[in-house]
Amino acid sequence: MREQEYNEIILIEDNPTDMELTIDSLLEINKVQGPIHVLEDGQQALDYFFNQPENNRPNPKFIVLDLKLPKVNGLEVLRELKKSEKYKDVPVIILTSSNENSDIVDAYRFGANSYVVKPVNFMQFTETISKMALYWLLLNKPVKN
Repeated sequence: MREQEYNEIILIEDNPTDMELTIDSLLEINKVQGPIHVLEDGQQALDYFFNQPENNRPNPKFIVLDLKLPKVNGLEVLRELKKSEKYKDVPVIILTSSNENSDIVDAYRFGANSYVVKPVNFMQFTETISKMALYWLLLNKPVKN
């Protein structure tokens, strides 16, 4: 069986400041190779993953997903991704401002691979993204199809 090529990071985030900080942290601090594709709401994310021909669907290295999204919330996006044969093994990292235990429980119950609460301090935010990228890009060994 041919090894699947994972070629992008997908960021699903509606807050422009958090989006910019995350992208800057990944690109400038961590020198991430490959594209970062940004989706700004849950419906756009579902359309991107599921409403295109099978051979054009993305093969992400990992997905960074906010929970509090317009149109379709992040938990529903997570649930749909993890039900999908194509995306069930793709790491999904929840990056959200919610520290609510119910959100944490639901995220893991629906298949999240990690749950990270966004720090409010700029330096802590960039450090958190840096550590997250180090783990998911360099240390973690993904399932290969």
